Amino acid sequence: MNSTPIAGNGTGMHPNALLLRELYADLARIGEFVHEDVVLHPAIRDVDPTSRDQVGRAAVVEWERELLAATGGTLVMNVQDITANDHFGTVLGRLEGRFGDTPFAQAFCGVWRFEDGKATEHWENIYTPNLLASLTQVAPSNA
Repeated sequence: MNSTPIAGNGTGMHPNALLLRELYADLARIGEFVHEDVVLHPAIRDVDPTSRDQVGRAAVVEWERELLAATGGTLVMNVQDITANDHFGTVLGRLEGRFGDTPFAQAFCGVWRFEDGKATEHWENIYTPNLLASLTQVAPSNA
């Protein structure tokens, strides 16, 4: 993983890069890493008219919980690269999982904005948002 080196934390990684590494290791913990008033812009925002920004920690946690449930717990975020500084971070990787009987694997790029050591805004980006939107609309929920 690449990130801006910061002396003193023992890893050579910027603290926000470490935050992103932990978050992507377990998306169910997202609430620990975001401000109370965080805003998440969904990957399907431009292709699904029912998709809306998720505003607030509770809404973002629920959004991720529903995504995990839609994949029957098979969702894996295979991170390839993390870069971060005091203000912004990016995570490149491959999202993999199953929506019902349909396997899904595509490149993603998460863009993050930070304040005071917490994420305040997140833009989800997936290579083919139309495909993801069609799968999340028909996937059975395990909620």
